[in-house]
Amino acid sequence: MNLYQVPPRWLFLEIETDEGITGWGEPVIEGRASIVKTAVEDFSGYLIGKDPLRIEDHWQVMYRGGFYRGGPEVMSAIAGIDQALWDIKGKYYNAPIYELLGGRCRDRLRVYSWIGGDRPEDVRQGALKLYETGCTAVKMNGTEEMHYVDSYEKIQEVVNRVASIREALGYKMDIGVDFHGRVHKTMAKVLAKELEPFKLMFIEEPVLSQNNEALREIAGHTSTPIATGERMFSRWEFKNLLMDGYVDIIQPDLSHAGGISEVKKIAAMAEAFDVAVAPHCPLGPIALAACVQLDACTPNVFIQEQSLGIHYNKEGADLLDYLVDPNVFRFHDGFIDIPGGPGLGIQLNKEKIVEAARIGHNWKNPVWRNYDGTMAEW
Repeated sequence: MNLYQVPPRWLFLEIETDEGITGWGEPVIEGRASIVKTAVEDFSGYLIGKDPLRIEDHWQVMYRGGFYRGGPEVMSAIAGIDQALWDIKGKYYNAPIYELLGGRCRDRLRVYSWIGGDRPEDVRQGALKLYETGCTAVKMNGTEEMHYVDSYEKIQEVVNRVASIREALGYKMDIGVDFHGRVHKTMAKVLAKELEPFKLMFIEEPVLSQNNEALREIAGHTSTPIATGERMFSRWEFKNLLMDGYVDIIQPDLSHAGGISEVKKIAAMAEAFDVAVAPHCPLGPIALAACVQLDACTPNVFIQEQSLGIHYNKEGADLLDYLVDPNVFRFHDGFIDIPGGPGLGIQLNKEKIVEAARIGHNWKNPVWRNYDGTMAEW
């Protein structure tokens, strides 16, 4: 096993087999790459010498073999290993992973792009620029820091930003607004109601996932689809969310929530509750490739996040920089094609990865404070 901590904030895993087949995965929690790296190294003691094709058994041992289980770092380590094992299995059988999971149920995949950053300003120009490239759906951070009860001035700023996109493009551009868990229940109700007239594609993480019980109240203030799940790490966490019935779209992350194996099960659970899936993926090319493989064979996926040009990638690298053939993720008319190559369907530039790993990174999210000095959610 080889691990590469590469800019801007990613961790790549390479698993080599004695038959000469190599699999790649992306095990990372943003801001804690070094901790996940250690967790992967800990699992390697169990995995070395095992049959890589026994993916489900290895998943069960990694998850259930310790007395304590779950959590973002451990589940992200399992996720990256799982991706790499599926990549190996696909290459062994000379088939895309989706063929081993039931085969394609779609011909192409809709994607959305990010607009603006942590402190969104001129999102109108960003939306126009993306629309010119063929993008038909965007997501933006809704707010900056917001206190438990905050000013209506901040609410109006969010409304004005969304309105600027609608005024420029009408309904030719679908819009998702990410509350990013920055908004507490009281203000989330207000914001959801105020954004109702703009007919959004969804509002995301209106409250932190630890406060999902608040979705009941928030849903009563809007008909806009509610999305959440990027900070939920197993089917057991999603179980109660789905049973409560106040979510419309779940967003598990294939580099956080146990990998391809686990998210396939989570998506199947969601289908039984008539809930859509839009996998979370503001990450690198391996994570996106894993998502696309899952999306290809999962009927309730309706759109895929991807990080081309995302604000997090401004320093050091972007999504396509580590690929031999960057065209595999080129989108047109708001869609990308389903790759037909074996395994994850991508070829990584190992020379570039090794070179970038020498630079490395120690990315951390910022620490924000409210106007009165109290800690704010980023």
